[in-house]
Amino acid sequence: MVDGVTEAGTVPAPVPPQGGTVVGAGPHTARLADIAAQASVSEATVSRVLNGRAGVAAGTRQKVLAALDVLGYERPVRLRQRSAGLIGLVIPELTNPIFPAFAQVIEQVLAGHGYTPVLCTQMPGGATEDELVDQLVERGVNGIVFLSGLHADTTADPGRYVRLAGRGVPFVLVNGFNEHIGAPFVSPDDRAAARMAVRHLTDLGHDPRRIGLAVGPVRYVPVRRKAEGFTEALAERGVPAEETRRLVRHTLFTLEGGHAAAGALIDAGCTGVVCGSDMMALGVVRAARQRGLEVPRDLSVVGFDDSELIAFTDPPLTTVRQPVKAMASAAVGALLEEIGGSPVQHTEFVFQPELVVRGSTAPPPAPVGEARVP
Repeated sequence: MVDGVTEAGTVPAPVPPQGGTVVGAGPHTARLADIAAQASVSEATVSRVLNGRAGVAAGTRQKVLAALDVLGYERPVRLRQRSAGLIGLVIPELTNPIFPAFAQVIEQVLAGHGYTPVLCTQMPGGATEDELVDQLVERGVNGIVFLSGLHADTTADPGRYVRLAGRGVPFVLVNGFNEHIGAPFVSPDDRAAARMAVRHLTDLGHDPRRIGLAVGPVRYVPVRRKAEGFTEALAERGVPAEETRRLVRHTLFTLEGGHAAAGALIDAGCTGVVCGSDMMALGVVRAARQRGLEVPRDLSVVGFDDSELIAFTDPPLTTVRQPVKAMASAAVGALLEEIGGSPVQHTEFVFQPELVVRGSTAPPPAPVGEARVP
């Protein structure tokens, strides 16, 4: 037997779950063919990778290792990579599915460069962002990625990031911009997101004076930008700013927040609601149903984010998609350049969102006594 591969062309059985039995042991042990099929390479290539031989491209080698991981098999000792270092990833929560989506892509990209991600999540009553940063620095991280952190809060002190830079720790900031912080920023175009959502609803026939916006607290940069984009879109369609203000509701970035905003916007006569997140949009849908309204027959709803499960809601949610993979890759790339001593420009890199039309938007309900246009 060669280390990692037997003469019969099998690999060691997978590590069993704690308290469980070995899955695939004995005659059912995975063969090279299983790994080759998963990785879309030849069995000979799998054998070379598992035995640590040269002549395999780095990308192909990574595909084979990923296939081992997907199939649940332990990597041979010789293939266990030495970490290039630790990278902290600070995110606000895990309950909103967009944050785990970002975290997963960021961790995958970091792993591809040999770095080990350290995930830090802020929870109510738990460690603050500053406390998490102190812990990461104490552990000697090579850099930190901040996702929707205090950098996005206009009431927070940007000096904390100045002090972090003074400690020699490179970092990159995702979703939110502050001109007083010298670092790379990565953001979606929030103004464009709001404009395209409004355009979609008006193209369906909704009166711009009956389109509402449900967003989070006004102190956050992405919220302000969405509100600005919404106001601009309505102004282009003849709605004055003072009238637009009554169509904007600031609330919590939660399902409950969307539910609360929906009540006020429905009472204001809105036939369409643009939301600052998909979670808020689901709250709007729930509020509409509690009032006996149907989405989208009586009320159209547009979300923002487009995490993976949103396509399977009832109805499937029309939303504006954040380019998560492109943004995450850009953030990691910028951070690694900083770590490598070749810092990128300390500016904001803005990515274009994409409207994804599904089943939560439709033409507005017809006035009483009139037939609805199909």
